[in-house]
Amino acid sequence: MRHDELGLDLSGASERAAAAYQGGLDQLRCFVGDPLAAADQALADSPGMPMAHALRAWLHLLGTEPDGPAVALAACEAAAALPATERETLHLRAASALAQDRWSESARLLEDLSVRWPRDLLALQVGHQLDFFTGDSRMLRDRIARALPHWERTLPGYHALLSMHAFGLEETGDYAAAERAGREAVALEPRDGWGWHAVAHVHEMRHEPAAGTQWLGPTQDTWQEGSFLATHNAWHLALFHLALDDAEEVLRLYDRAIAGAGSSLMLDLVDASAMLWRLLLRGVDTGDRWQALAQRWQDAGVPGHYAFNDLHMMMAFVGAGWQDAQQRVLAAQDEALARAGDNARFTREVGAAATQAVYDFGQGHDARCARLLRDIRSRAHRFGGSHAQRDVIDLTLIEAARRAGDAALTRALEDERAAMRPHRPQRRVLAAAA
Repeated sequence: MRHDELGLDLSGASERAAAAYQGGLDQLRCFVGDPLAAADQALADSPGMPMAHALRAWLHLLGTEPDGPAVALAACEAAAALPATERETLHLRAASALAQDRWSESARLLEDLSVRWPRDLLALQVGHQLDFFTGDSRMLRDRIARALPHWERTLPGYHALLSMHAFGLEETGDYAAAERAGREAVALEPRDGWGWHAVAHVHEMRHEPAAGTQWLGPTQDTWQEGSFLATHNAWHLALFHLALDDAEEVLRLYDRAIAGAGSSLMLDLVDASAMLWRLLLRGVDTGDRWQALAQRWQDAGVPGHYAFNDLHMMMAFVGAGWQDAQQRVLAAQDEALARAGDNARFTREVGAAATQAVYDFGQGHDARCARLLRDIRSRAHRFGGSHAQRDVIDLTLIEAARRAGDAALTRALEDERAAMRPHRPQRRVLAAAA
């Protein structure tokens, strides 16, 4: 029996396969490189290695890609008859559950795994991402907090534990502790994209755009090169510039780092839609960018697969004025509601109303858009994303109320927002957009 560098069993692995697998884990810890290639290399050498199959499954699931579940399920089925330890079997069961749209079951299986094997960093990372996708901010923090006493700073991968804990602390409002943990993570490993991301969230939630640009701006070469979080961290940098009213720099970042590569990955398309929509709400001319983005969604997206993605797909189709595509998203959500998986719940509780509201906004039905968003804004975390990402719901609500002529509601929402952002000229920004 071989083991990974943290002492965990690797059934069916040759020395070469174990090394390839470990290389994939190392890349995933920092969100860099091509860990899927490493998993495939391990499988080519040792097809009877359950954890290589599990890693391949997880990597096809964590991007919320429409074709990912089928590939992941095939990987789990290929490993089902292999000799495996109890921990390895739990990985495969959890990946299979997620591939079948049972998000909560998968997260719970990984929670149980981590309680017994708190140094299984892959289980912690995947569970952390599931907590993010399902909007479970408490578990974003506590899944990692439970494991921390079982780790030492000198253990390989400790930086990733810190960066995950930092993000969980931020999403639960402990900004000072989150910043300390995130900064320590990148001090230990400057390539840790999640650590850079966690501290960026702290600056966003504290409403410190100048500090945010200082955190991400001069360090781009460190967190961007070879990182599959590069687009998302560039999105955060653009958010800071938007808060500083520098729309020109936002568009430059959009063209160069957010949409410039023409990525068809769902997570990158979400960021592109979210940024253009914020510019639309401010009345910024974005040229033909909506058309290009809508085409990418049309080519790569499958509506009804994941409710959070549906919302951002609708933004692109509304921004581009693609009426038929908008109707397809609404119809796909109706079909999703009739299915048995967890995405039906995400759609029912938040996604359908949010997506319909964006559609109504595009149709000029501003009062109805505002009514739908008011109904869901307090429970919007239930369909995933971060506080920073879900802020687009409040921004759209304010603009819809203004367009609907509801001056009292608009003023109340602006006052609410200004109270949370005392250092931002929010009224001036909204007045300029109006």
